[in-house]
Amino acid sequence: MYEDQTAGPQERQVVALIRKSRVLERLAGWVNRSLTLPHDLVVKVTPAVPPGVTDAVTQPDGRTIFIPPSFLTEVEDALADVVKTVERPAPFPASEYNTDDLTVLSTEFVFGHEMGHALQRQLLLANLGLEEDAADGFASFYTVNEVGPGPSLAAAILFDEIARKEGRLTLENLASDHPVTQQRVFNFLCYLEGSDPKKYRQSLVDGGYLPKTRAPLCPQAWAMLDYGWWTQLQPHFSGPFKSTGDEAQRKAHARLIAETQALAEKIDELRTGQ
Repeated sequence: MYEDQTAGPQERQVVALIRKSRVLERLAGWVNRSLTLPHDLVVKVTPAVPPGVTDAVTQPDGRTIFIPPSFLTEVEDALADVVKTVERPAPFPASEYNTDDLTVLSTEFVFGHEMGHALQRQLLLANLGLEEDAADGFASFYTVNEVGPGPSLAAAILFDEIARKEGRLTLENLASDHPVTQQRVFNFLCYLEGSDPKKYRQSLVDGGYLPKTRAPLCPQAWAMLDYGWWTQLQPHFSGPFKSTGDEAQRKAHARLIAETQALAEKIDELRTGQ
């Protein structure tokens, strides 16, 4: 639902950009096709948000996601600053290194994060760590599998800028239930690189965007994330999607075994090389 009629001119403009891109509809459509939810899920792009809400947020029952237009303008403004002041990162395509494309792609990743919360809460999924980590993981899981590298790269660019503007870490930063912002940047890049090292290692690792000390762990980290989300969602697959989802889960399981074995074979070398 788009309810931008009371928003300001810039807010209406960025809402129109997101609406035209249909990135929210793309993920919502995937959930509708793939899963059976116990309750309807309403996504509201609206200035009429609960008290104290300033950014995208999922209600505790997982039935409503709010995306304030003012939050979208903050994303747009931050990325406009990036385009003006930061040389294009080599892994990101030149044709998309503009404020509009970066805003759309990073919003798709942020919406993936909120959808992760909604699925965890509606389906009562078991977390083995913080829910915020799992929500970030779903954003990577969905976008890498279904969209491609664009949202992960754009989100990394956005969060890198947010971290820069945050400046020195405070007690509140370190105590937050969210990971430290700069750490999230490297998590996004690690999952992307690990999903296809042959495709992304040169641009991300050799290019210096993902440290060489982290990169060897990323294929197994991605395999575990991918298998974990397919397994968590498997009991909730829709009838038409079940065979596709079951096959994806089976392949993810096989890859996790292979990547864990590969890591075991070189872990001593990696440890002594650090």
